[in-house]
Amino acid sequence: MDESILITGGAGYIGSHTCVELLNAGFSVTVFDNYCNSKPEALNRVESITGKSLTRVQGDVRDRVALEAALRSSGASAVIHFAGLKAVGESGEQPLRYYDNNVVGTLRLLEAMQTCGVKTLVFSSSATVYGAPQFLPYSEDHPFAPTNPYGRTKLMVEDILRDAFASDDSWRFSILRYFNPVGAHASGLIGEDPQGVPNNLMPLWLQVAVGRRECLNVFGDDYDTPDGTGVRDYIHVTDLAEGHVRALQWMAQSDGGLCRAFNLGAGVGYSVLEMVRAFEAASGKPIPYRIQPRRAGDLAGFHANADSARSVLGWQVTRDLQTMCADTWRWQSNNPSGYVG
Repeated sequence: MDESILITGGAGYIGSHTCVELLNAGFSVTVFDNYCNSKPEALNRVESITGKSLTRVQGDVRDRVALEAALRSSGASAVIHFAGLKAVGESGEQPLRYYDNNVVGTLRLLEAMQTCGVKTLVFSSSATVYGAPQFLPYSEDHPFAPTNPYGRTKLMVEDILRDAFASDDSWRFSILRYFNPVGAHASGLIGEDPQGVPNNLMPLWLQVAVGRRECLNVFGDDYDTPDGTGVRDYIHVTDLAEGHVRALQWMAQSDGGLCRAFNLGAGVGYSVLEMVRAFEAASGKPIPYRIQPRRAGDLAGFHANADSARSVLGWQVTRDLQTMCADTWRWQSNNPSGYVG
């Protein structure tokens, strides 16, 4: 396959793993990234893993002129849009920054795509668009009720895509709603390398395991779950990356326009303490933890109904909890200071 793809935010955690899967599937890849929450070294590692080269363009997703130039120079026929701020807590503290980057940035991207005649987009959305569960597992027709600015930016972009498609049905949109990505590439060369204080559980466990943090704070042990701690649907980042390739392939087979959302999750939930025990087994390291009060806005638990992705895209998870933890530990062991080291 000799199709060119532009990936915004392609040097990030999910973006870099998706670059690997795209290159291995025969796509040509151009990464457009400002490296505000990623490092160029990740792309060097992608090239090492695949033995293939990719093109890099440094730029901000809010810069329409730069986006148009990248689309034209790459000859891209489709875009995968990862470039977005993603910390739920930070979004409450800096909502205007999140709306500017996530919503305005997507508008600039869509305008550039329209100008350049590129009408195919895979959008990186989130299960946060659903909010508190009215029923479980979440299916794509669950009502929307995001509880934080981050989730609201994702829903706003989804609405923009649906409105664009309603006005011009030559667009092809795949909206992928992620659950909880964890893990790292099996090579141990690329993985999650958060800037500052991590927002996700797995990087926090890693910091405890290597002695950079005294213990893990577990927020709440009195939820209505098997052990009282929060339950989440964790998905290996490589499984998630493969979902993007399947979405592109599905859209390429269509004779007309498309606009459809898909849940990408494992369909099963694990509690915080289950994850701690699994990671202790994978790493051989104890993970001391301390129970803290619940955090405002946290949900007891949720998991995905991913039947649509399975039946339409032909996608499903193939990596289990033990693999997620083992791959994460391999990445951390090989890169104790992340890409800087």
